[in-house]
Amino acid sequence: MKLLLLSSSRAGQSGYLETAREAIYQHTSQCKNIVFIPYAGVTINHDEYTAMVQNALPELSIRGIHTWEKPLSAIREADAIFIGGGNTFNLLYSLYRYDLVDAIKEKVQDGALYVGWSAGSNVAGKTIRTTNDMPIIEPPSFTALNLVPFQINPHFTNYQPPGHNGETRTDRLNEFMILNPDTPVLAIPEGTGLLVEQGKYEIIGEGESYVFQNGEQITVSDQAHLQALLP
Repeated sequence: MKLLLLSSSRAGQSGYLETAREAIYQHTSQCKNIVFIPYAGVTINHDEYTAMVQNALPELSIRGIHTWEKPLSAIREADAIFIGGGNTFNLLYSLYRYDLVDAIKEKVQDGALYVGWSAGSNVAGKTIRTTNDMPIIEPPSFTALNLVPFQINPHFTNYQPPGHNGETRTDRLNEFMILNPDTPVLAIPEGTGLLVEQGKYEIIGEGESYVFQNGEQITVSDQAHLQALLP
Protein backbone atom coordinates (compact mmCIF):
# COMPACT_ATOMS: atom_id res chain seq x y z
CA MET A 1 0.00 0.00 0.00
CA LYS A 2 1.01 3.58 -0.61
CA LEU A 3 -0.52 6.26 1.60
CA LEU A 4 0.08 9.97 2.07
CA LEU A 5 -1.61 11.09 5.28
CA LEU A 6 -1.39 14.83 5.87
CA SER A 7 -2.18 16.59 9.11
CA SER A 8 -3.92 19.51 7.45
CA SER A 9 -4.70 21.31 4.21
CA ARG A 10 -2.84 24.41 5.39
CA ALA A 11 0.11 25.28 7.59
CA GLY A 12 0.18 28.73 9.14
CA GLN A 13 -0.96 31.32 6.60
CA SER A 14 -0.31 29.14 3.54
CA GLY A 15 -2.85 28.67 0.77
CA TYR A 16 -5.09 25.65 0.46
CA LEU A 17 -2.93 22.50 0.02
CA GLU A 18 0.03 24.76 -0.78
CA THR A 19 2.48 23.09 1.58
CA ALA A 20 1.32 19.61 0.53
CA ARG A 21 1.28 20.23 -3.23
CA GLU A 22 4.80 19.05 -3.98
CA ALA A 23 4.37 15.80 -2.03
CA ILE A 24 1.00 15.12 -3.65
CA TYR A 25 2.38 15.72 -7.14
CA GLN A 26 5.39 13.53 -6.46
CA HIS A 27 3.26 10.58 -5.40
CA THR A 28 0.51 10.93 -8.03
CA SER A 29 2.68 11.32 -11.13
CA GLN A 30 1.45 8.01 -12.60
CA CYS A 31 -2.20 8.37 -11.56
CA LYS A 32 -4.80 9.04 -14.25
CA ASN A 33 -8.10 8.35 -12.49
CA ILE A 34 -8.17 10.40 -9.29
CA VAL A 35 -11.38 10.23 -7.29
CA PHE A 36 -12.00 12.87 -4.62
CA ILE A 37 -14.34 12.11 -1.72
CA PRO A 38 -15.82 15.37 -0.35
CA TYR A 39 -18.05 13.85 2.33
CA ALA A 40 -16.25 15.51 5.25
CA GLY A 41 -17.48 18.89 4.01
CA VAL A 42 -20.54 20.16 5.87
CA THR A 43 -20.63 23.90 5.16
CA ILE A 44 -19.48 23.44 1.56
CA ASN A 45 -21.27 21.41 -1.10
CA HIS A 46 -19.63 18.57 -3.02
CA ASP A 47 -19.15 20.50 -6.27
CA GLU A 48 -17.58 23.48 -4.51
CA TYR A 49 -15.30 21.29 -2.45
CA THR A 50 -14.11 19.30 -5.46
CA ALA A 51 -13.47 22.53 -7.39
CA MET A 52 -11.43 23.90 -4.51
CA VAL A 53 -9.20 20.80 -4.52
CA GLN A 54 -8.89 20.87 -8.31
CA ASN A 55 -7.90 24.56 -8.25
CA ALA A 56 -5.27 23.84 -5.61
CA LEU A 57 -3.81 20.99 -7.68
CA PRO A 58 -4.06 22.26 -11.28
CA GLU A 59 -1.64 19.70 -12.71
CA LEU A 60 -4.00 16.85 -11.77
CA SER A 61 -7.38 15.85 -13.15
CA ILE A 62 -9.70 15.25 -10.21
CA ARG A 63 -13.32 14.06 -10.25
CA GLY A 64 -15.68 14.08 -7.29
CA ILE A 65 -17.17 10.74 -6.32
CA HIS A 66 -20.63 12.32 -6.18
CA THR A 67 -20.64 12.68 -9.99
CA TRP A 68 -20.87 8.90 -10.46
CA GLU A 69 -24.33 7.37 -10.38
CA LYS A 70 -22.94 4.64 -8.14
CA PRO A 71 -20.11 5.64 -5.76
CA LEU A 72 -18.79 2.06 -5.76
CA SER A 73 -18.12 2.38 -9.48
CA ALA A 74 -15.89 5.38 -8.81
CA ILE A 75 -13.77 3.38 -6.38
CA ARG A 76 -13.46 0.47 -8.81
CA GLU A 77 -12.19 2.82 -11.54
CA ALA A 78 -9.78 4.81 -9.35
CA ASP A 79 -6.03 4.52 -9.30
CA ALA A 80 -5.88 7.23 -6.63
CA ILE A 81 -8.36 8.13 -3.88
CA PHE A 82 -8.24 11.55 -2.22
CA ILE A 83 -10.25 12.27 0.94
CA GLY A 84 -10.34 15.82 2.26
CA GLY A 85 -10.82 17.40 5.65
CA GLY A 86 -13.90 18.60 7.46
CA ASN A 87 -15.96 16.71 10.00
CA THR A 88 -14.70 13.17 10.54
CA PHE A 89 -18.02 11.87 11.88
CA ASN A 90 -19.93 13.06 8.82
CA LEU A 91 -17.23 11.60 6.58
CA LEU A 92 -17.35 8.14 8.16
CA TYR A 93 -21.17 8.24 8.30
CA SER A 94 -21.22 8.82 4.53
CA LEU A 95 -18.63 6.14 3.80
CA TYR A 96 -20.84 3.63 5.61
CA ARG A 97 -23.97 5.02 3.95
CA TYR A 98 -22.58 4.28 0.50
CA ASP A 99 -20.93 0.96 1.48
CA LEU A 100 -17.47 2.34 0.72
CA VAL A 101 -15.44 1.35 3.79
CA ASP A 102 -14.49 -2.13 2.64
CA ALA A 103 -14.34 -1.09 -1.02
CA ILE A 104 -11.78 1.66 -0.36
CA LYS A 105 -9.69 -0.57 1.87
CA GLU A 106 -9.61 -3.34 -0.73
CA LYS A 107 -8.81 -0.92 -3.55
CA VAL A 108 -5.89 0.60 -1.64
CA GLN A 109 -4.62 -2.84 -0.67
CA ASP A 110 -4.72 -3.70 -4.38
CA GLY A 111 -2.43 -0.77 -5.18
CA ALA A 112 -4.49 2.42 -5.51
CA LEU A 113 -2.79 5.45 -3.96
CA TYR A 114 -4.52 6.99 -0.94
CA VAL A 115 -4.11 10.67 -0.07
CA GLY A 116 -5.93 12.10 2.94
CA TRP A 117 -5.72 15.28 4.95
CA SER A 118 -7.23 16.07 8.34
CA ALA A 119 -10.47 14.02 8.48
CA GLY A 120 -9.21 12.07 5.48
CA SER A 121 -6.19 11.04 7.54
CA ASN A 122 -8.31 10.25 10.58
CA VAL A 123 -10.33 7.63 8.72
CA ALA A 124 -7.16 5.90 7.48
CA GLY A 125 -6.49 4.70 11.04
CA LYS A 126 -8.10 1.91 13.01
CA THR A 127 -10.94 4.06 14.34
CA ILE A 128 -11.90 7.73 14.53
CA ARG A 129 -11.75 7.78 18.33
CA THR A 130 -8.82 10.24 18.33
CA THR A 131 -10.35 12.82 16.00
CA ASN A 132 -10.62 16.40 17.23
CA ASP A 133 -14.09 16.86 15.74
CA MET A 134 -17.50 17.22 17.34
CA PRO A 135 -19.79 14.20 16.78
CA ILE A 136 -22.45 16.11 14.85
CA ILE A 137 -23.80 12.88 13.32
CA GLU A 138 -23.53 9.27 14.45
CA PRO A 139 -21.93 6.77 12.07
CA PRO A 140 -22.85 3.08 12.45
CA SER A 141 -19.42 2.43 13.92
CA PHE A 142 -16.24 4.29 14.89
CA THR A 143 -14.26 1.63 13.04
CA ALA A 144 -12.55 3.27 10.09
CA LEU A 145 -10.60 2.12 7.02
CA ASN A 146 -7.82 0.53 9.11
CA LEU A 147 -5.23 1.16 6.42
CA VAL A 148 -2.65 1.62 9.18
CA PRO A 149 -2.78 -0.38 12.44
CA PHE A 150 -2.84 2.60 14.81
CA GLN A 151 -4.72 5.79 15.57
CA ILE A 152 -4.01 9.18 14.01
CA ASN A 153 -4.44 12.61 15.58
CA PRO A 154 -4.05 15.38 12.96
CA HIS A 155 -3.65 19.09 13.75
CA PHE A 156 -1.77 18.11 16.90
CA THR A 157 -0.99 20.97 19.24
CA ASN A 158 -0.74 21.20 22.99
CA TYR A 159 -1.37 24.94 23.10
CA GLN A 160 -3.61 26.08 25.92
CA PRO A 161 -4.88 29.67 25.74
CA PRO A 162 -4.26 31.75 28.86
CA GLY A 163 -7.17 31.43 31.25
CA HIS A 164 -8.61 28.37 29.47
CA ASN A 165 -9.30 25.54 31.93
CA GLY A 166 -10.23 22.77 29.53
CA GLU A 167 -8.10 19.76 28.74
CA THR A 168 -5.17 20.00 26.36
CA ARG A 169 -4.78 17.65 23.41
CA THR A 170 -2.18 15.71 25.39
CA ASP A 171 -4.67 15.32 28.24
CA ARG A 172 -7.22 13.86 25.84
CA LEU A 173 -4.73 11.46 24.25
CA ASN A 174 -3.57 10.38 27.71
CA GLU A 175 -7.19 9.47 28.46
CA PHE A 176 -7.27 7.37 25.30
CA MET A 177 -4.06 5.60 26.32
CA ILE A 178 -5.44 4.68 29.72
CA LEU A 179 -8.47 2.98 28.17
CA ASN A 180 -6.60 1.59 25.14
CA PRO A 181 -3.07 0.80 26.35
CA ASP A 182 -2.22 -1.44 23.39
CA THR A 183 -3.20 1.01 20.64
CA PRO A 184 -0.57 3.59 19.59
CA VAL A 185 -1.59 7.08 18.47
CA LEU A 186 0.47 9.04 15.95
CA ALA A 187 0.03 12.76 16.58
CA ILE A 188 1.09 14.95 13.64
CA PRO A 189 1.17 18.77 13.76
CA GLU A 190 0.09 20.99 10.89
CA GLY A 191 2.61 21.11 8.07
CA THR A 192 3.58 17.46 8.50
CA GLY A 193 2.31 14.12 7.29
CA LEU A 194 2.97 10.41 7.19
CA LEU A 195 4.14 8.60 4.08
CA VAL A 196 3.48 4.87 4.07
CA GLU A 197 5.17 2.90 1.32
CA GLN A 198 6.18 -0.75 1.10
CA GLY A 199 5.36 -1.24 4.75
CA LYS A 200 7.61 1.59 5.91
CA TYR A 201 6.61 4.80 7.68
CA GLU A 202 8.20 8.20 7.12
CA ILE A 203 7.29 11.58 8.60
CA ILE A 204 7.40 14.36 6.01
CA GLY A 205 7.32 18.12 6.56
CA GLU A 206 8.55 20.26 9.43
CA GLY A 207 7.55 20.02 13.06
CA GLU A 208 7.82 17.43 15.81
CA SER A 209 5.50 14.43 15.63
CA TYR A 210 4.72 12.18 18.56
CA VAL A 211 3.66 8.63 19.33
CA PHE A 212 1.43 8.17 22.36
CA GLN A 213 1.92 4.61 23.55
CA ASN A 214 2.00 2.68 26.83
CA GLY A 215 1.44 5.82 28.88
CA GLU A 216 4.22 7.79 27.21
CA GLN A 217 4.42 10.65 24.74
CA ILE A 218 7.45 9.89 22.60
CA THR A 219 8.98 12.39 20.18
CA VAL A 220 9.63 10.80 16.79
CA SER A 221 13.27 11.48 15.97
CA ASP A 222 13.71 9.70 12.63
CA GLN A 223 12.22 7.14 10.26
CA ALA A 224 13.83 4.14 11.96
CA HIS A 225 12.58 5.34 15.34
CA LEU A 226 9.03 5.65 14.00
CA GLN A 227 9.22 2.21 12.45
CA ALA A 228 10.19 0.74 15.81
CA LEU A 229 7.41 2.53 17.68
CA LEU A 230 4.47 1.60 15.47
CA PRO A 231 3.28 -1.98 14.89
